[in-house]
Amino acid sequence: MSARWTKQFDVLGLGCTAVDDLLYVPCFPAADEKMRVEGTTRRFGGLTGAALVAASRLGARCAYAGCLGTDELSSYVAGYLGQEGVDISRAPRVPQGRVVHSIVVVGMDTGSRNVFFEGSGMIGAHDTEPGDEVLRACRVLFIDQWGMAGNLRAARVARLAGTAVVADFEDAGSPLFREVLDVVDHLVLGEKFAREITGQRDAAGAARALWRADRKAVIVTCGARGCWSLSAERGRAAVHHPALAVKATDTTGCGDVFHGAYAASLAQGVTLEGRIRFAAAAAALKARKGEIPRLAEVQKLLRVRLGSVGAWRTEKRRGISEHRPPDLSGSKRKPSTTL
Repeated sequence: MSARWTKQFDVLGLGCTAVDDLLYVPCFPAADEKMRVEGTTRRFGGLTGAALVAASRLGARCAYAGCLGTDELSSYVAGYLGQEGVDISRAPRVPQGRVVHSIVVVGMDTGSRNVFFEGSGMIGAHDTEPGDEVLRACRVLFIDQWGMAGNLRAARVARLAGTAVVADFEDAGSPLFREVLDVVDHLVLGEKFAREITGQRDAAGAARALWRADRKAVIVTCGARGCWSLSAERGRAAVHHPALAVKATDTTGCGDVFHGAYAASLAQGVTLEGRIRFAAAAAALKARKGEIPRLAEVQKLLRVRLGSVGAWRTEKRRGISEHRPPDLSGSKRKPSTTL
């Protein structure tokens, strides 16, 4: 095979990036009350952006090729991605490009949060960029609901090239939503949205309703209650996967971390069970620490949790052959600068 078509990236993301300004309060006040803010911080975020940073920290070679502007927030995003080892050389910089800006209020008593966001201008996937050769040069394409015309084009090119398409959707307002949804072969959605678009009463029912014969996996995440999956490996049987129990301090971005960890391990050929276990551990650490974890931290948590006799026997009873966390430590290589 020509070097032109070698897989240059493990995960290529096209969706939204964001700047989150977090305000920490002791607890959420009632309406019309005042409360002192205990602390503030600025963080990088976005459905695709945070997933890419998580995947990069977990050992994957990542690139962002969605729109960026020339404004201060876009410059912050570009700088942050570069510091995290995410290639941005394919991201179109256009005057009308923007990133999502969010105010996130975090209740310190429970770790829960409310997000208030604004998004205007050209956000997420560009209609015609990156070129097909870039889309064919990745193992996993990651998309969300921002820039749906570009997402549809890119997902079709990726599927024809045999590239896995992982999606994180939170809004079905685009006229192209159903077309894009049908092209995704690894669909990972939060329970609330999955139930909304399927009309199902529970996560398992939503996962079954979202299954298609040409998908590889459907996963509906339920936070501390774990997740439900359907896969080509197991037919139409909905399988529950428990979450790793931790004391949460900040749940902001836990779903994004789950997605990024899933994409990173998918790019390495890990089984579905292993991908979900790895992603759940990464999300649990994010909830406990408030920061996106590194690979060594996730591997350590999995060794501790799966190293007990009880966990080992449970895995044996379920017939799972892959007990160990995926080893991505040797997979990250500096992306080449040419295709």
